[in-house]
Amino acid sequence: MSVRTRFAPSPTGFLHIGGARTALFNFLFARHHDGQYLLRIEDTDRARSTKEAVDQILDSLAWLGLSPDEPPVFQSRREARHAEVARQLLAMGRAYLAFETPEELQAMRERAMAEGRPPRYDGAWRDRDPSEAPPDRKPAIRLKAPREGETVVRDLVQGEVRVANAELDDMIILRSDGTPTYLHAVVVDDHDMGITHVIRGDDHLTNTFRQCQIYDAMGWRRPEFAHIPLIHGADGAKLSKRHGAVSVLEFREQGYLPEAVCNYLLRLGWGHGDEEVISRERAIQLFDLDGVGRAASRMDYAKLTHLNGVWMRQAEDARLAHEVLERLGQRGVLFGAEGAERVRALMPELKERARTLEELAGAAAFAAHEGPPAMDAKAMAALTPEARSMLADLAQFLNDAPWERQDLVAWLRDYADVKGLKLGAVAQPLRAALTGTLQSPPIDAVLFALGRTEAMDRILAAAEAA
Repeated sequence: MSVRTRFAPSPTGFLHIGGARTALFNFLFARHHDGQYLLRIEDTDRARSTKEAVDQILDSLAWLGLSPDEPPVFQSRREARHAEVARQLLAMGRAYLAFETPEELQAMRERAMAEGRPPRYDGAWRDRDPSEAPPDRKPAIRLKAPREGETVVRDLVQGEVRVANAELDDMIILRSDGTPTYLHAVVVDDHDMGITHVIRGDDHLTNTFRQCQIYDAMGWRRPEFAHIPLIHGADGAKLSKRHGAVSVLEFREQGYLPEAVCNYLLRLGWGHGDEEVISRERAIQLFDLDGVGRAASRMDYAKLTHLNGVWMRQAEDARLAHEVLERLGQRGVLFGAEGAERVRALMPELKERARTLEELAGAAAFAAHEGPPAMDAKAMAALTPEARSMLADLAQFLNDAPWERQDLVAWLRDYADVKGLKLGAVAQPLRAALTGTLQSPPIDAVLFALGRTEAMDRILAAAEAA
């Protein structure tokens, strides 16, 4: 039997980072077992589901490299099939018509609570003849759930879990207006899609008992279930915006690489020895559900940022330069072909210090634009009158220098020796003049990337500034 997994988000908002991890685990499990990974958009909540949310989910999954193997299935387009199965259960005697009004159901709940009982449906129409119902009432269809024994789920993460059937009431599978309920629709869709393994958050575990009763009533084989713990904030509370970014696309906007996000999410609740930096190919090779823990994971943004820096240092320079130039354009930084080329030339050094693409774009801005850079406070402080005088002198000294990186290092050292200065006393004011900051790639790399004309213009501008 070929493994088939699915990720099934509701398009009522952004794709949460917890949902992204669920998608990742489904993808990796399917790939590890040479199976298929599918996507179902559970858009039956017509009031809250939007096309924008669907597009955002698809965009998020594509960015993470988790696009499905087949076109997405939209749950809302399958309502006729859901209703067909509900009526089939009715014809088989495993479901029944229930004619209560909303007011009667509310009174039933209130009576149960007043008597100290759980507010469950009492099965009033389970054995009644539908002919007893008022002629103008439209019935719902309820599953005739077993009342004796237990429903047992052998979960691949949580172990064996069970519930007494007496604790589960006869749930509605088709509402009186003819629309299916969510729990029923999910079972029909998973069966028809040939899903063999349902991997989802453990907040769905209580739903699973009810869904298993539908599988059993239809005589369908149950899929294997694996309920993975949720992701919490560092304080142990449910992850929310007060902890930081929670949307997949927020992480993209903040400058994280998709491989770093996936690597981090993989290690958030799953482990393999001491391996921390894990490529997609290695993850497919290693991943299985026996490595998933039962405890909730805690989001550590500092750890994610550190891991992102590791992946950035491994990333191709051309790719990073492309990302950085796009971000600089979005910031309104004006640059031409020469500025873009300077950024590309400096990328091997720039990426060594940055932890996100946003940091990298900030560090590269000085190289992209033309003319003297904007000065931060520390750079301004370094440009004392003595430093400006030294820069004017240095400009004359460098005027005859061959403009190759290895030569520029030697010329700067020679200048410092001749003037009786430490190299840092020369390099820091020079760095301020060239970059507007005291943090940059090696000064010889900056000089070489800027080129003679641009570098000399910036040095002289700093030297002559009042």
